[in-house]
Amino acid sequence: MSSALAGKVALVTGASRGIGKGIALALAEQGATVYITGRTVKEGDYYLPGTVGGTAAECAARGKDSGGKGVAVACDHGDDKAVARLFEQIRREQGRLDILVNNAFTLSNDLLEPQGFWEKPLSNLEMWEVGVKSNYVAAWHAARIMVPQKSGLIVAICGYTGVTYTYGVIFGTAKSAVDRMSRDMAIELEPYNIASVSLWQGLTLTEKAQHNLAKMASKMTGSITGQAGSSVEHPGRVIAAMAADPNIMARSGATYITAELADEYGVTDIDGRRIQSVRGKRGVPLWGPIRENDYRGK
Repeated sequence: MSSALAGKVALVTGASRGIGKGIALALAEQGATVYITGRTVKEGDYYLPGTVGGTAAECAARGKDSGGKGVAVACDHGDDKAVARLFEQIRREQGRLDILVNNAFTLSNDLLEPQGFWEKPLSNLEMWEVGVKSNYVAAWHAARIMVPQKSGLIVAICGYTGVTYTYGVIFGTAKSAVDRMSRDMAIELEPYNIASVSLWQGLTLTEKAQHNLAKMASKMTGSITGQAGSSVEHPGRVIAAMAADPNIMARSGATYITAELADEYGVTDIDGRRIQSVRGKRGVPLWGPIRENDYRGK
C-alpha cells in the first residue's frame, strides 16, 4: 500500500459524505492523518447517509497498511468559535497541518428551482456563509499553523461556475469568489512556501447528485447531466498527488480543471477510467500559476 503522505496531517471540511468523504478516504489511503468535519453525527440526522464518524472509520480501514487514519470532529463551519476550537485541537494533537481542503458548502433547498434570484428567499445567502466566509475562516486558521512551519497546501473545491451560469446568482457568485480568494491567498502565502489552488469539478457522483439525477434531472444543467461523472474519490486522488509533489509551489495560485490535472499526474478514477475535461462545454479557468503570470499588474 502506498504511503506517499505518511506523517502528513490533513483537514477536509464537509466530509460526512460526498466529495469531502471521497477526498478524506483518498488521503488516508496514502498515509495521512485526516481530520474530518461535518454536522452529521448520527445516521438519520440528514436525509442522505453518512456521518463524520462513519467517514473516520472508513479512513482507518483504508489506511490500515499505510498508517493513515481519520479523526472525526463534529463542526458547523458557520460557527466561527467551533472552527477555532477545531484548529486548536489539531494544533494540540498534531502540532502541524499540511493540507487543508475547503469543501464545506451549504446548498439551498431550492437550488434547482428555475426562479429568479428575487423570487428566492434571502436566507439563501447561507451559501455565502458556509462556502465563502467559511473558506476564508478555515484558511485563516490554517495559515497560522502553516506559516511558522513554512509549508502547506490549501485546496478550494470549486467548479466551472466561475465562468458559466449554474443554478443561480448566489451559487455562481459564491464559487467565483472562492476562485479569486484562492488566487489572492496564493500571492500572500508564496513567501512561506504554502501553495493555494482551486479545483474545478465536473459532475461528481455524490449521494446528493445521484439523488437529484434520479428525482429531478430535468431541472439540472444539461451540460452537467450529459457528463459521465466521476466517483467522489477522484478529486481526492488528484489532491493526494499534488500534496506529494515536491514542485507544488509551481502550481500555486492557479485554478485547475480536476480532470486535466489528473491527466498530468497520471491519476485515474477508482474504476480505472480517465475522467474527461468538459472545458469545451463549460468554460476555461481564468487564473494560471502566479509564478507564470504578472499577477501584480506591473
